[in-house]
Parts: sequence; C-alpha cells; structure tokens
Amino acid sequence: MAVGVFDSGLGGLTVWREIRERMPDLPLVYYGDNKMAPYGVRDADDIYDLTCAGVSRLFEAGCDLVILACNTASAAALRRMQEKWVPKDKRVLGVFVPLIEALTERQWGDNSAPREVGVRHVALFATPSTVASRAFQRELAFRAIGVDVEAQPCGGLVDAIEVGDLILAEALVRSHVDALLRRMPRPEAAVLGCTHYPIMADTFQEALGPGVQVFSQGRLVAASLEDYLARHPDMYGTGKASEFLTTGNPRSVSDQATRFLRQDIRFQSA
Repeated sequence: MAVGVFDSGLGGLTVWREIRERMPDLPLVYYGDNKMAPYGVRDADDIYDLTCAGVSRLFEAGCDLVILACNTASAAALRRMQEKWVPKDKRVLGVFVPLIEALTERQWGDNSAPREVGVRHVALFATPSTVASRAFQRELAFRAIGVDVEAQPCGGLVDAIEVGDLILAEALVRSHVDALLRRMPRPEAAVLGCTHYPIMADTFQEALGPGVQVFSQGRLVAASLEDYLARHPDMYGTGKASEFLTTGNPRSVSDQATRFLRQDIRFQSA
C-alpha cells in the first residue's frame, strides 16, 4: 500500500513530513535525484527524462501512486507524463493543484468553471524553470479569473538550502522579495512554489510583511492525498515498507536530510 514521493533533492521531504504526520500508517517511498539536482536550471526535456526515470523506480518499489513533490517537475514534466507516459493502472500527481485550490477556496476535485475569487494580487516565488513554464498561471486560469500573478525566479535559493547555508538562504529570500515588491508593491498572497522554500517560510513572511498570506504546500498536499486515497482506494500500491532512495551518495544525502528536517533520515542507493 506504499505511495511514492519524488523530488529532485531534499525539498520534497517537507511534503513527506506532512504526509507522515497526517497518515502515520501509510508506507512512503521517497526518491531524491540528488545526483542531478537542482532541476530548476535544466531544460524541459531533461527534466522530463529525469522525472520519468525516478517515477519508474518508484513504480518498481510497489508505488502505484506517485506524488511529484517537486514544483519544477510538476511544471515542466507532469502534463506530458500524464498524457503520454504514465501507465493506465498508475497515477502521478503534482503539487500545484492542491495549492491553487486552497488559494481560490475551492474544494478538492472541484471542476466547475473558473470564477472570480477573493484574492487579486498573488506573488509567486519559484525556481527559474518553474517560472519560465508558466504552469502555475495555467493551472490557476482553470479555476479563477481576474487574478494578477507576479512571478519571481529565486536563483540560488535551492542550492543554499540543500547545503544548509541558512545565512545565505535568508539573504537570498530578502533579495528576491525586494525584487518582486518593486514590481508588485502590495501582494495579498504569496505562493512558495518550491518544496524547499517552507524551510524559509518565516523569512518570507517577515520580508513580505504581516498583511500577506503565505501559502506553502506540505499540509495542503497531504490533505489532498488523504482525500484522493479515500476516493480511490485502488491506488494503494503493493509496497509495504517505507524507505528513502537517492541517486546521490547515501551517507552524504542522509547527513544533509537529517540536518534539513532535524530528524534522523537514512537513505540508500536507488
């Protein structure tokens, strides 16, 4: 009954943690493509190929359902995978839709026509590839009208978080927020469009000010997954064990992950 969680590196652990807290008895297989991280500076074809390879490994581990806990992969690869690659008896879901449904105050699975919503000005902080894909704006347009999105590519932030340099990460957050606020001085909401960024959520909130509601993804994705599995119990995979897989050096990645989540995490080679 295992579910797979895929990310290019460590950021997806913020989603893994929230799923684990919400569904402690659900086996989770986490796959981090740490050898090839970060994805945010790669082109769409490269991201697609790497994501398919990682998801294939999760299918082999007995996961019929895989969560792309990576905004870059969700933006650059998910739609193409769903249309052309994912087997009929498997499912691959992204992290954008639960976030947008929360932002637009729609229930999970609400496929009604787009409508006006309470928020009008949204700041999006994401990797350069996610920003370039405009996937967030495309998914938002399916659900809401009249929302202005100002996107800020946050170059260097994932790298700083991955290596644990939080002083540099804080400086980068403040720089990127300042750059966005020069273009959109009064956002009503801010979206942290990378699963690494919740580690710096307090810094984003402080830099944006108390009047801006900051949305990050872990809890929203966990709630969405629980709802999805309740409606589709056939998507529980055959895997029974939780494990952490990496394309990188298992010992080094384990040390980084333990520091990242502040709990003991042990990876093995994918």
